Amino acid sequence: MEQAFQVDLRGVVDLLSRHLYSSPRVYLRELLQNAVDAITARGGGPGTVRIETSGGGLRVHDDGIGLTEEEVHRLLATIGRSSKRDELGFARHDFLGQFGIGLLSGFLVADEIEVVTRSARDGAPKRAVRWTGYADGRYRVDPADRDAPGTTVSLRARPGSAELLRPEIVKGLARSYGSLLPVGLTVDGEAITGEGPVWQAAHPDPARRRRALDAYCQELYGFVPYDVIDLDVPEAGLTGVAFVLPQPVAPTARGAHRVYLKRMLLAENVEALLPEWAFFVRCVVDASELRPTASREALYEDELLESTRRALGERLRQWLVRLSETDPVRLRGFLRLHQLGVKAMALQDDDMLRIVDRWLDFETSAGPMTLAEFRRRHPKARYVTSVEEFRRLSAVSGAQGVGLVNGGYVHDTEIIERLPAIDPDAALLRLDAAELTTHFGVLDPAAELELRPFLAAAQRAVERLRCEVVIRDFDPASLPALYLTSRAAQYQEEMTEAREMADELWSDVLGALSGAVTADRPQLVLNHRNPLARRITSLTDEALIELAVQGLYGQALLYGRHPLRPADTAALNRSFLGLLEWAVHGTGGQESGEGT
Repeated sequence: MEQAFQVDLRGVVDLLSRHLYSSPRVYLRELLQNAVDAITARGGGPGTVRIETSGGGLRVHDDGIGLTEEEVHRLLATIGRSSKRDELGFARHDFLGQFGIGLLSGFLVADEIEVVTRSARDGAPKRAVRWTGYADGRYRVDPADRDAPGTTVSLRARPGSAELLRPEIVKGLARSYGSLLPVGLTVDGEAITGEGPVWQAAHPDPARRRRALDAYCQELYGFVPYDVIDLDVPEAGLTGVAFVLPQPVAPTARGAHRVYLKRMLLAENVEALLPEWAFFVRCVVDASELRPTASREALYEDELLESTRRALGERLRQWLVRLSETDPVRLRGFLRLHQLGVKAMALQDDDMLRIVDRWLDFETSAGPMTLAEFRRRHPKARYVTSVEEFRRLSAVSGAQGVGLVNGGYVHDTEIIERLPAIDPDAALLRLDAAELTTHFGVLDPAAELELRPFLAAAQRAVERLRCEVVIRDFDPASLPALYLTSRAAQYQEEMTEAREMADELWSDVLGALSGAVTADRPQLVLNHRNPLARRITSLTDEALIELAVQGLYGQALLYGRHPLRPADTAALNRSFLGLLEWAVHGTGGQESGEGT
């Protein structure tokens, strides 16, 4: 035997308030939507909506299509049923609400809802109807007096909800939700609606329009925008503006945008409107074709929203391209503020990559400079992928005439590696630190032969540190020693450390893996151009050579910001204490000799 579902209205209202709507404050938006939809259904003019507050209650009057008694029974008393249906001869997309639950939002603040309505439809009875609904699920329908077609919805606050029906709160909610509506909206006689969206207002003077938009942004978001970008997506019926933030913002921050649907506020913090990289703007838009979710507080994720998101991203990209062609100074100012967003765009878009290549400064061994200019000055330039490596090698590489770009910041390496997409000749090679030794000067054969005993002793001093000692001639002369390691040597060192920490089984596995890599050890490069390094190479006492070379080794690690292993720390401490003891002992011996 078939039976109808029994609905607990209190449970439904609790579901709406706790899980569908974010706040009971939306009750006024829902009542406004119903009123505006009724006016739309009637047609023939802009219509009016009057809200009156008195004695802790609220009334919403509209001069819309109204309902007959039969429609009252069929529509108001059935949850999920809506008059905005094709069955009444109206296209659903003409209306703000579509789900048939808007009137129930009145139960968020009241235990009783009264609707007095008279239909304006041709052939409908001329008498008015009063529908009274109660939060416990009951309702009644009675005859009513109403001279003109339209509807009046009346609420009386339940205990604990009076605050939401106070006149100043109602005015604020009406202004927030309905200030752009294409109807005459008043609250207690005060006009709420004005001339419509600010961005659509006709201004023959562009400067005057910009001042108006700046003031609008200041009022909404509390800042004067760096620039204003007009938005237009015809397929979504969308118009609006994007305000460029005048200060930097974290790229992880999701932009909260103000979205209107058919000029009724949907939400002030919609996040899915723009691509993720467009975090440097805040938008205000109105759309007629985008779909809201059931709560009408977010946009429904569908193909239209996705294509709208792409179209809005394209508008922002076009603005940047136009700025690069017409106002380079302003573009540079923007890039200083929001370079991360532009870099993120450049990873996907060749035009944006050209802008970054031509206008955005990167950190280089020759100072801040665009990639295009740096390549022009350094045809054989290199790049590194970490900030630490750049700081370690930039001075030395620059002194050898090897231009170096810091690719260690967010997106920089990816951008550098994407340059051939716009210019095959723009490729930069990644620097392997061991390459620098090929740019250093070598000693003449006689000097190198003379230093062989020292080199043998120096090699013994750092052998257990898995390092190779070489002597070269390079700038800057103030640097006595440099620690260089190739990527292969770094890999080998990491594998060796892992083997030492692993158990026997994994040690054998890692040993097999590391055996496939060509042996390559870091180099401690002594600078023969440095006076201290030259004096150390003239030492003959092997114990003193060991202390001095280990001291240079530790200093080179610290200078290059290399991580110190326990063995490195031990060698540095041993060198420091040994040299200190030698210095004290030597000074003491001189003083003793002078006293005799």
